[in-house]
Amino acid sequence: MADDTNPPHRPETFTKAPIVPFDPDATPHRPVRAAMPGEEPPQGLRVDDLGAAGESEPNIRVALLAEPFNDPFVSGSVRCIACAHRCVLRPSRVGICGVRQNRGGVLYTLVYGQAVASQAEPIEKKPFFHFLPGSSAYSVATRGCNFHCSYCQNWEISQAHRKGRVPESRYVAPETAVEAAVAAGVRSIAYTYVEPTIFLEYALDTMTRARAAGLRNVFVTNGYESPEALDLLVPNLDAANVDLKAANDDFYRHVCGALSEPVRDTIVAMHQRGVWVELTTLIIPGLNDDRRDLAAMAEWIATAVGPETPWHLTRFQPAYRLSGLSETSAATLVGAASIAREVGLRHVYVGNAPEVEAAATFCSRCGERLIDRSNFAVTEWRLVEGRCPSCGHALAGVGLEAAPVGL
Repeated sequence: MADDTNPPHRPETFTKAPIVPFDPDATPHRPVRAAMPGEEPPQGLRVDDLGAAGESEPNIRVALLAEPFNDPFVSGSVRCIACAHRCVLRPSRVGICGVRQNRGGVLYTLVYGQAVASQAEPIEKKPFFHFLPGSSAYSVATRGCNFHCSYCQNWEISQAHRKGRVPESRYVAPETAVEAAVAAGVRSIAYTYVEPTIFLEYALDTMTRARAAGLRNVFVTNGYESPEALDLLVPNLDAANVDLKAANDDFYRHVCGALSEPVRDTIVAMHQRGVWVELTTLIIPGLNDDRRDLAAMAEWIATAVGPETPWHLTRFQPAYRLSGLSETSAATLVGAASIAREVGLRHVYVGNAPEVEAAATFCSRCGERLIDRSNFAVTEWRLVEGRCPSCGHALAGVGLEAAPVGL
């Protein structure tokens, strides 16, 4: 593989984060194995050395969603219950995500406010097509992720801990993030680029301040939140684009290091609790593009979430450990969209493929063209108070009552 310190330019895609350089002077965090009975701790370290951070490290805070774990060999173990992995961490150990650590029997987050990306961009880039169309969102991300997808577009920040590298970052307090979002004129804050559940504490503090400032909150997520995490998030979460990666556990296990059932449970739970849900699937040649699997996914979406749920089918661009694969063909994307529509899904979009892009929204009752888009922007708006001008059918979504400013 070529030197990935300075990754090559790639076409802009829905979920690609801005390039984040690595800090050459930073010292990578090194997870340390706790001493087993009869063993000496690693040289130069005692388990008790890792405790609360001082004022010079505002990014290290006591984490939410932790419980004691009765480990018969090592006292002070804790279980993190922020996501479906439910990692059991002995003292000094770090979870799968790389950013939640047991320090002296207390779970800490290592990335509170430690933003590697913060910028305003179109909501359509997340992608959301039925949530505040034509508006902008202020994107926020830290490093780390609880998946290790072999094709990750944002591996430079999501998998940095696995590479022993530290992405450049800066401390952005929740109130600072909200102030920047308001100044940028956005209508929402998007917690994105990596799985936002891993920086749950930072997200929650920002979300409550965003709501108070009149902004909405959206997650771009892999859907691996625990029910306990959803209980904390849902009161301030307005929308989520969930990455439904494949139809079966084999893909999730071998390509992402996870299971599929918790993702589906999260999608249903969010929908039932009033969070606006859109779904995205990156179609990868030979891995998740089987026609029967795609049909099964579409049928599940239509049944479990509803036929008017937007499904974004996007082109795979070679990246990370799958840089040797070919990009998804136009024919595969068109075929996948056709399968979804035949099953009964009414809002199927094709993205990251300009030659076959399907970004327009049509009335699910009469077929009238309602919204046109190009380059992550709304270019035409034919809705009348959120309804089709021909048949009066209401388009499913949020913030559809009036055309975006400037149209």
